[in-house]
Amino acid sequence: MERTVGKELALAPLQDWGEESEDGAVFSVTLRRQRSQRSSPGAGPARGQPLLPVADTFLHYRTSKVRSLRAARLERLMRELVSGDREQDPGFVPAFLATHHAFVPTACVLRFLLPPPPPPLPPLPQRTESEKTEGHDLSLNKNLRAVVSVLGSWLRDHPQDFRDPPTHSDLGRIRVFLSWAAPGGAEAQEAKKLLEDFLEEADQEQKEEQPVLWTGPPRAAQPPRPDSPKGFPEEEEGPQREGPELLDFSVDEVAEQLTLMDAKLFSKVRSCECLGSVWSQRDRPGASGVAPTVRATVAQFNAVTGCVLGSVLGAPGLAASQRAQRIEKWIRIAQRCRELRNFSSLRAVLSALQSNPIYRLKRSWGAVSREPLSTFRKLSQIFSDENNHLSSREILSQEEATEGPQEEDSSPGCLSSKLPSGPVPYLGTFLTDLVMLDTALPDVLEGDLINFEKRRKEWEILARIQQLQRRCRSYSLRPHPPVLAALRAQRQLSEEQSYRVSRVIEPPAASCPSSPRIRRRISLTKRLRSCLGRRAHPQAGVPGTPHHPPPVCLQGPLHPVPEPRSLLLEVPQVLQVLRAQAPSGP
Repeated sequence: MERTVGKELALAPLQDWGEESEDGAVFSVTLRRQRSQRSSPGAGPARGQPLLPVADTFLHYRTSKVRSLRAARLERLMRELVSGDREQDPGFVPAFLATHHAFVPTACVLRFLLPPPPPPLPPLPQRTESEKTEGHDLSLNKNLRAVVSVLGSWLRDHPQDFRDPPTHSDLGRIRVFLSWAAPGGAEAQEAKKLLEDFLEEADQEQKEEQPVLWTGPPRAAQPPRPDSPKGFPEEEEGPQREGPELLDFSVDEVAEQLTLMDAKLFSKVRSCECLGSVWSQRDRPGASGVAPTVRATVAQFNAVTGCVLGSVLGAPGLAASQRAQRIEKWIRIAQRCRELRNFSSLRAVLSALQSNPIYRLKRSWGAVSREPLSTFRKLSQIFSDENNHLSSREILSQEEATEGPQEEDSSPGCLSSKLPSGPVPYLGTFLTDLVMLDTALPDVLEGDLINFEKRRKEWEILARIQQLQRRCRSYSLRPHPPVLAALRAQRQLSEEQSYRVSRVIEPPAASCPSSPRIRRRISLTKRLRSCLGRRAHPQAGVPGTPHHPPPVCLQGPLHPVPEPRSLLLEVPQVLQVLRAQAPSGP
C-alpha cells in the first residue's frame, strides 16, 4: 500500500476495544494511537549533523492498550488507589476522592491506606548495615510513596473531608503517618496548616455573636388577623426598624452585596454533598443535617425571592405606578447581577418576578416602562427550560471561558472599572443533573461490583463545580453592613400570604391581564412540574381560594416559573409520573 510522505492518516486517536475482567474488577480497554516522526530508512543523520527536513521523513504510529477501571469490589477499588497506573488512568484517583462518600466513608478508606508505623530503630552505633539502609529503603518504597501522593491530593482538593470537630481525629491520624513516612514534606505541611485553619475557624465562630453568612431575613410577616384592614398581614410586634429600606439603596449596592453572599456560600459548598445519592436524602426523616452547605445556598436563594416578594407586595396602599417602580428596580438589580455574572441571585429575582403573586398584577406591569420590560424579557430567556435549559448552560460555559479586563488602578471592592471574577452559577442545575444521573445509573453491577463508571460521570460534574468555586474566590467585594442589615430586616411573605395580598391589591377579573408574556413552548417539563406542584401543594388557606391558582385568561401561552421553593424537580416523582402517563400499548 502506498503511503503519502508527510501526510497523517485520518484515523481516530482512540478506539474502543472492549472489556477485560480480572481479580474482581472490570476494565474498559481502548487502543491509543500515538504519532512519532522518524527519518527514512538508511537516511539517518550522522552525529553532529543537522536533522533531515520534513520531506525526508515518514510518519510512524505506535498503538498502545489503555485500561480504565469500570467496576470493581470495594477492596479492589481502594487497592487501585495505591497500585494503579496513574499514566494509564489519570482520572481514577480524583474521581474516587470526589465520590467515595457515595459508597464508603472516609475513615474506612484511611484505615485501608495508612499502614502502622514501623518499629523504632536501635541506637545508631548498634545498627547493622542492613538496618542503616532500612530507612532509605523505606523512603523509596513504591506503595508508601503512592499513599503519600494520594493523601496530598486529598488534602488539597477535599480538605473538608477531614473536618471532624473538636479533635479532627482523621486529620490527626494522617499527621502521625506523615510524620514518619514523609517528615518535612509538602503533604505534612499541608496537614499541619489544615489543622491550624480548622482550629482557628472554631475559635472565630465562638467569638462571633452573629453568623457571618446570611441565613435569611429574620423579620417575617405574621398571619393576618380577622379584623386586619384590607387583608394585609400584620407586622411583627415590637419597635419598628429604623433606617433605610432595602430598595432605598442603589442598584449596584444591592446587587454587589447579593453577589458577595452568593460567592461566599457557593465557594464553601462541599462537592460531595451535591451527589445525587446524598442530596436526594435531604427530605427523609432525621436527615435535617444532610448537606448543610448545599442547604445554605438553597436558603439564600429562597431568601432573595422572599425579599422581592416582600418589597413588591408588602407595602399596602401603593399606587400601580409606585409598585411598577419597585418592579423596575428589581429588574435593574437582576441586570446588574447579570453583569456581575451572578446567575444565582439573577434567577432568584426573576423567579420571584415571574411568580403568580407578582406576575398577575396587570395594572402594575402595565405601568412598567418599555426599556426595563424589554430587559426583563431578555433576562428571562436565559433560564428558558427548553432543551434541558440549554440556553443557561451555554451562557455559563461562555462566561467560564471569559476573562474580565483587569485594571491596575482599580481599588478592591470597586466594580465600576473592571468585570469581576466568577461566575456564580445557579447550583440547582448541577443538583438536578446529579440527581438524574444517580437515578438513571445503578450503584452496583452484576457480581456485587461497584459501578465506578457512574462515579466518573459524577466526577465530571463535580470537577466543574470545583473549577467554578476557584473562580468565585477571586471576587474583590467588601461587605456593606447597612445593605446587609436591610436584607435581614426585609419583610418576608409566605407563598400563601403572597397570593392573598396579591388578590387584595388587584382582585381577580375576567379580562385578560397586560402582564409581560414570555412565549415558550409547552414542554413536558412544564407539564410534569405543574403536576408535581399540585401534588406537593394541596389546596389550603382561605376557603374557596386555591393555594396555587389556575392561570387567568391570556392572549398567548404563558407559563410562569413555579414558586421559588419548587424550582428543583424531584426526579423520583417525575419518573413515577412518566410511568403513570406512559401508554400501555405500542
